Amino acid sequence: MSLHLWWLYVTAVFLISATPGPNMLHVMTQSIQHGPRKAMATMAGLMSAVLLCLAASALGLGALLKTSPRLFDILRYAGVAYLVWLGIKAWRAPVGAAAATVPARSHHALFATGLLTGLSNPKLIIFAAALFPQFIDTDRPFGVQLTILVLTFVVIESFWYSVYALGGLRLARWLAPANRQRLFNRATGVMFIGFGGALLGARA
Repeated sequence: MSLHLWWLYVTAVFLISATPGPNMLHVMTQSIQHGPRKAMATMAGLMSAVLLCLAASALGLGALLKTSPRLFDILRYAGVAYLVWLGIKAWRAPVGAAAATVPARSHHALFATGLLTGLSNPKLIIFAAALFPQFIDTDRPFGVQLTILVLTFVVIESFWYSVYALGGLRLARWLAPANRQRLFNRATGVMFIGFGGALLGARA
């Protein structure tokens, strides 16, 4: 692919990934609750969602969603329901001594939650369905372009995962008092529900 088009793609992905959304918020909250090392399972789930969405877009799912509003609506409502559920769960999360009694989650559970969060991310769905195909030049080899675009996305997204995970580690110290934990949990809950509202307003 042309260097100019690649740089446009890099700029777009860097800005989109940097903007706080469900993925980055989820990475940060899991880092706060379980530590950055265990949160890597969450990051793996989120990255798997990214790869699935980009691969589906490249295989024509984005075009299918544009021509099938009902299918898009089914996926959109499922994503909305999941994000709202995450918001309610965050709002009601235990704090203080009660939080210490919550059983530790397995790596498989953290991966699965990350995968579902990523697949319901409105930014990723809209990017994969509408924007990603714009960077593929039909006059050049498809496989090479797809590999470059996907690897570029993975590198940039991984960088921001690390930034938010380390930010969560530092924030965890500030959140030691129960009243701050409660405030953070409720703010997180409101943001997840807000992301659900953003997805509800999305159009294919």
